[in-house]
Amino acid sequence: MLKTLGAQIKEFKKASLVTPVFMIAEVVMEMIIPLLMASIIDDGVNKGDMRHIYLVGGLMILTALLSLSFGIGGGVFGAKASTGFARNLRKAMYDNIQTFSFANIDKFSTSGLVTRLTTDVTNIQNAYQMILRMAMRAPFSLIIAMCMSFYISPRLASVYLVAVLILGCILAIIVSKAMKYFTQAFPKYDDLNESVQENVSAIRVVKAYVREDYENKKFKKASENIYKIFCKAEGIVAWNAPVMNFTVYACIILISWLGAHMVVQEELTTGQLMSLLTYCMNILMNLMMLSMIFVMMTMSAASVRRICEVLTEKPDLADPEEPVYEVKDGSIQFENVSFSYKKGAGDPVLKNINLDIKPGETIGIIGGTGSAKSSLVNLISRLYDVTEGRLLVGGVDVRRYHMESLRNQVAVVLQNNVLFSGTILENLRWGDKEATEEECKHACELACADEFIRKMPEGYNTYIEQGGTNVSGGQKQRLCIARALLKKPRILILDDSTSAVDTATDAKIRKAFAEEIPGTTKLIIAQRVSSVEHADRIIVMNEGQINGFGTHEELLAENEIYRDVYESQTGGSGDFDEK
Repeated sequence: MLKTLGAQIKEFKKASLVTPVFMIAEVVMEMIIPLLMASIIDDGVNKGDMRHIYLVGGLMILTALLSLSFGIGGGVFGAKASTGFARNLRKAMYDNIQTFSFANIDKFSTSGLVTRLTTDVTNIQNAYQMILRMAMRAPFSLIIAMCMSFYISPRLASVYLVAVLILGCILAIIVSKAMKYFTQAFPKYDDLNESVQENVSAIRVVKAYVREDYENKKFKKASENIYKIFCKAEGIVAWNAPVMNFTVYACIILISWLGAHMVVQEELTTGQLMSLLTYCMNILMNLMMLSMIFVMMTMSAASVRRICEVLTEKPDLADPEEPVYEVKDGSIQFENVSFSYKKGAGDPVLKNINLDIKPGETIGIIGGTGSAKSSLVNLISRLYDVTEGRLLVGGVDVRRYHMESLRNQVAVVLQNNVLFSGTILENLRWGDKEATEEECKHACELACADEFIRKMPEGYNTYIEQGGTNVSGGQKQRLCIARALLKKPRILILDDSTSAVDTATDAKIRKAFAEEIPGTTKLIIAQRVSSVEHADRIIVMNEGQINGFGTHEELLAENEIYRDVYESQTGGSGDFDEK
């Protein structure tokens, strides 16, 4: 895990190396100050030597200024290194997520990925800054202060040593007990983010069904879970301060008592006793810093594991060593294809599929909910890989293609259409970033979107809100169809993407497809028979298998499922747009 994270330091290695150097230099300056203070008391104040006081006092001021400068330098470079490290972590995770196949994405929830990119990275950023500054400063300062204490008085320094050993054991117990709660806490953030994300994205449904109270209770429960876990963790960590304070004051009292006797017996000077008390505070305060570092490391350990899961996740799909870049045509062949979302586990979603679709054909796909219609077409653009058998596009196995080249030739209009925040033109140019405004308008005319766009206040420059909330479902579908047409694909897949438009508009779109893109293979998934009855051939899906494949007339005569659906819809109970 450390190697995975360390690779993201990159251009901030210099800042990461300079920061500890500044912190060590600051410590050295701080350790000199008590010695100079002892010299002022013993050789200046006690002897009445003002010249010595001025000289050593000037050195103390210079040392303090150097310590301050080194501290500022460490802070600046430490902040630069930690924030840069966090930036690289977020970018590395985001870049890796973009390479994920659908199967990889299925392993992580959306809210989980958001938490990893935000809360978890912030935890690691804070921990990294503390490591560069405090984790270098505290132990180095503690060791030097201990050495200086033993140099002045081994007898009194033994008090520090015993205190450090006792405190070290107590802190180890506190950290080990707190760690299990911190490990449980961060996955709870996933639940909290999921509750917020789901509520905000579906706020219209929440209000329509008057479910605000239910959503409030769900959020409160997720928030309460985090609160309870952190209360338990912080309740244990809270013992750190009183234990530390007790030890600090016990050491001060003990050293003052023993030191006073030694001063009276002339075994120790007053200045040396003052230095020892200063070193005592320094040692114990640095031990407190170390305890804070352990707590921070404990909190960030869970975040490290979660981030490394994303960084080390390898895409299930990869380009072959010598990929094919050109898709010759839109022909599609399924050869004994079976598919399961979890390879080697569970029943296959698709079973023994055999199909031969010619370039330019219009193929309708119909079937009940859960019959694996979408799963069938997802394999064509290699969003998933087949579990068994072969799938060929343009006469070439899809696993031999360069994935970007294949997907550029397969345009998909999904069942759940997505528009992004930006103008209509910007959304359309997802299909072709170089498309002219005229080409965009022509695609919209084919998709029957031009008419409603022209009625908008700013036409094609109308701003689309996030998720397309300021357009209707049917308008959103038509914009997505136009976006797909701009790709000028070999294969066009419409996954129930005209369900929100009336049958007249649906017919116009199908007519435009037939006249404008005759060479493009078109796969149309639909629930309405009227949307597919004029297709060249129709696939009837049932429980992951092909129940029938033929023309509308052939299926009416031979396929019971298709005939039942057709009769139920044309009998007046199916299509509300039917005249």
